[in-house]
Amino acid sequence: MVKEGIVLGHRISNKWLEVDQAKVEVIEKLPPPVNIKGVRSFLGHAGFYRRFIKDFLKITKPLCQLLQRDVPFNFDENCLKAFETLKTALVTAPVIISPDWSKPFEL
Repeated sequence: MVKEGIVLGHRISNKWLEVDQAKVEVIEKLPPPVNIKGVRSFLGHAGFYRRFIKDFLKITKPLCQLLQRDVPFNFDENCLKAFETLKTALVTAPVIISPDWSKPFEL
């Protein structure tokens, strides 16, 4: 019986769930996007792991604003900071542990 493995981009076992480090390493090496297509692609890849990143929407807000219609592409310091913060959050993403169903806990 397999004790752990990678399923749909997540490393899983019967006790925890974490990001696949191989995919995170690829994202970590990405240069800042130079056009809207690059921003959309980066947000798509990062969004796959949004459950592991606290305040994902707040972090990505400057990048998401670049995707609005009739807004000129201006990758400024706020966008660069959001890009780097998101990459750092992905690299340091926590492991999600399953609850122990035999003990009481709060949601």
